[in-house]
Amino acid sequence: MLTVEKKQKIIQKYKAHEGDTGSSEVQVALLTEQIKELTDHLKENPKDNHSRRGLLKMVSKRKRLLDYLSREDEERYAALIKKLGLRK
Repeated sequence: MLTVEKKQKIIQKYKAHEGDTGSSEVQVALLTEQIKELTDHLKENPKDNHSRRGLLKMVSKRKRLLDYLSREDEERYAALIKKLGLRK
């Protein structure tokens, strides 16, 4: 679970313009942070299948958002991938 302060920091870092809280970049960045936290949780609790299902849903949603972004604007997609350190 992301704290409000952590979420605000991520939004400030990835927003496209003032007042932007829902652009694809912001959503992907928030999902990436949640995925990281949930992955750490699942390493400690390997039998937590309910959380694993939530993780898979988040990964799927992030992939759909990234696919959309790559179709719509290749430059923003490449910049976001590089900034987040996804895909090597």
